[in-house]
This record gives sequence, structure tokens and C-alpha cells, in this order.
Amino acid sequence: MTAVRTTPQGTTPPPRLPVREKSAARERGGGLSPMLNRLAAERATGVLECERGSLYLAEGRVVHAESPLAPGLDVLLLAHGTLAPAVWQDAVDRADEEYGVARLLLDAGRVPRGALELCHLEAVFDAAYFALTPSSTPGRFRYGAGHWLGTLRPVPVEAVERETVRRRELLHRLWPDPLTDAAPLRRAETVAAPAPTARQSAVLASVDGVRTASDIARELGRQAFHTLVDVRRLAAAGLLTALFPPPRQHRLPPVAPPLRPGPAAGPAVSPAAPAPDPPPGITLPRVNDPDITLLKRLRDALEAL
Repeated sequence: MTAVRTTPQGTTPPPRLPVREKSAARERGGGLSPMLNRLAAERATGVLECERGSLYLAEGRVVHAESPLAPGLDVLLLAHGTLAPAVWQDAVDRADEEYGVARLLLDAGRVPRGALELCHLEAVFDAAYFALTPSSTPGRFRYGAGHWLGTLRPVPVEAVERETVRRRELLHRLWPDPLTDAAPLRRAETVAAPAPTARQSAVLASVDGVRTASDIARELGRQAFHTLVDVRRLAAAGLLTALFPPPRQHRLPPVAPPLRPGPAAGPAVSPAAPAPDPPPGITLPRVNDPDITLLKRLRDALEAL
């Protein structure tokens, strides 16, 4: 029997329990990229080029996606023997506007349609996750541009955006610090850490202080997102940590000349200016570390130059 509680007459009902707010994008059924949604509404064909990836559209639907941070379809097909490298390369060499790589492979019976469509869908969601990352650089759409892979199974824009939001929320729940997604990774010494799974052990074995999560995914022939999940879980367990990425000189110009090694003091920095980034190889301390503060680590790193 289910007990039902009622509020006595004349009393104020208790406040509602807090509910986790849904993202605005999910409430609208997407909406991560207004430009992408506009192109979908007008059933545009071409390629949307973003800072971290590209989305190819055909009549307003996503037919392919690429990102330098995600292994391509070729990696997913070749890494585990689904397709021979020579067969893939032959299809790439013979592909044209009429016969894309996908059609050539399917017509020749080189790969089952189900396996090709599954790998392609994984590659699309993987690359779209990075392509739809918030950026200060506006996207650019080239009408009429196609991809040499050809059209395999178009995906609605709202499905791509919904999956991207779901992946962002999952990663945030696992470990809210996104630094491990793009920075070089190194192992961390910890006490009484849980034993990693077989998948996590393979990721941990590839951590060398140089490779990023995307590098490890490409080396293991896995999706980048699945590798990010393993990396964030390992970071939450204290088994790895992120190094500072190298300075990005191609971004915004520095507000002051970079510090040079030597006896001369560096340029003065006003209190409102941001502090200079530490050199590569210096890791951020944990927030709950009572012995080491960020200021001391930065000072020691700069004095060592």
C-alpha cells in the first residue's frame, strides 16, 4: 500500500525539492549552434567549418563530421581489422563526386553495411562533440561542398545536438575539470586508488606526459569520447592528472612580451592583467591540497627558469 501525505488545512505546504535544471539546449531540443539550426531549417547542403571540426550537411542533415581531436572513420575501421588498409586506400583513390568511398566499399562487398554505418555514426557523434564546442571563432559555411566519403546515413541536426549535450553532461558528472580533455596527461601517485578496468589500464599505459586524450584514442583505435570518459574517471580516482598545455601563440596576442631567462627582471604586469602561464610540465594542484597553493607553485616554477 502506498502512503500519501497531505498538507493539513490552513498550513503552508513545504517547499518543493530542488530539481536539477535541464540545459537550455535540451529544453529546445538542441540549439547548440544557431547557425547549424538555421542551415537545417533551410535544408542547406555544404560544410560548416568550426574551430575544432567540420559538419557536412546534405539537405539540412548531417552526413559526416570531422575533427582533428577525434579519430576518423578510417581509424575505427582499420584499427581492429574490420577493413584492410589496402582496401580503404584503394577506395579513397578511386572516389569521385558520383562514387564516394562508402558506395565503393559497399558495392564491392568489402565491408558489411551494418558495420560501416555503425562506425560512421560513431565517427559523426565523436567529431561533432568537438566541432560544437563553444568557441569565440565564428563558424563558416560553404554551400555545395561535399565530402569524399559520400552520403551513407544522414543524421538529423537535433539528434546530433542532443547527443552532444548528453556527452557534455556525462563528462561533467564524472569529473568537472575539462583540462584533462586537451592537455598532455601524466600518471599520478595516489594511495588506495581503485583498481582500473581493462579499458582504463590500456589508457593509463599510454599516458607518458606528452600524449593527450585524443592522441591516446587514435593510438588505441577508439572513439575520442570513450577515451575522455576513461580519462575523467582515472582523474577522479587520482590515477592521472593533466599537465599545462603549451602556450597557444596563434590565439590572442600576449599583453606583454614573454619572460626570458636571465638576470634581467621580466616586464611589469599590472594588477588587472592575467598572470603568465607556467611552463609546460607544471601541474595544477588539487583544490583540496592543504600543503601546496597555486601561488607557491607558480612562483617556484618561474624562479627555476
